[in-house]
Amino acid sequence: MEKEPLVRFMQQYVSASPETLAHMVAPFEERVFAKHDWLLKAGSVCNEYLFLSEGCLRAFTHDPDGNEVTTSFFTGPGVAFDASSFFMRTVSMENIQALTESRGFVATFDQINTLFHTIPEFREFGRSMLVREFALFKQRTLRLINQTAEERYTDLMNQKRAVFQHAQLKQIASYLGVTDSSLSRIRREFAHRH
Repeated sequence: MEKEPLVRFMQQYVSASPETLAHMVAPFEERVFAKHDWLLKAGSVCNEYLFLSEGCLRAFTHDPDGNEVTTSFFTGPGVAFDASSFFMRTVSMENIQALTESRGFVATFDQINTLFHTIPEFREFGRSMLVREFALFKQRTLRLINQTAEERYTDLMNQKRAVFQHAQLKQIASYLGVTDSSLSRIRREFAHRH
């Protein structure tokens, strides 16, 4: 089955028969993103729910001075979308762009909504995804307050090492909430210790 990566991912979060899983993945269509392709542009409503099977995407916004600030990195396997814009049907303030050639499976808001209302197992999967994303968002917010920049760097290295192969240093620095020069110092010290 060409949607096997999506099936395997769903099975981590919900128990469902092969028939039910087939119905759950049916609306998803395979999508390949070239490097620099957009999944979402700020100013539009997020209408696509992406299961990213491979590759690396970056979400970013702009500060009042027009500087890019990275808000998230997405690496496969996992979901990539602006949950607030998608579910609340509001205009997104974020951009999501491919840092590498990436591939995955996309379903629209209407398709996801239909799955929520017709398949209890998908509702459970969706609930698990929302809880997971909310927990990760909360952890990131708290880490920006109560962790040192070095600790945030180490966490990112441990959780999403691929980001360091594909993202620019200024993108990683803005995600970690540090200056480019601070990130260079942290990297030197990290390399020296490991």
